[in-house]
Amino acid sequence: MQIVSRTLTLETTQPIELIDITALVVDVFDAAGLRDGLLSLHSPHTTAHINLNEREPQLQLDMLDYLARLVPRDGDYRHNREPIDGRDNAHAHLMGLAMNATETIPFADGRLLLGGWQSVFFVELDGPRAQRQVHVQLLGR
Repeated sequence: MQIVSRTLTLETTQPIELIDITALVVDVFDAAGLRDGLLSLHSPHTTAHINLNEREPQLQLDMLDYLARLVPRDGDYRHNREPIDGRDNAHAHLMGLAMNATETIPFADGRLLLGGWQSVFFVELDGPRAQRQVHVQLLGR
């Protein structure tokens, strides 16, 4: 077994944003040269997550609308009354309760086993941010 680790660095530009990182993930995968195993993606942030979903512009707008309705930014949240980092971002933390910080994608015969409609998204919930990271780790042969 071999382990390959890489870190992707992203910049976000919107308060809530879906960034398709599929091509970046495929580049890391291809460079690793592994045939069979697991690829793991991890966001080390509490207000940004990883999601597998369909890349379709209207659906992506629906997703953004859904998140904004799920937890309104202007809610009366205790965390916002005394923010520890100067950001009134309770809504972003609460949205994150419904998401994963980590996703795992199997691969076989030298290809990622993503479904035909699946793309890999980095979901920013508290942007814009000059620097966000995604850790990519492959375990395989």
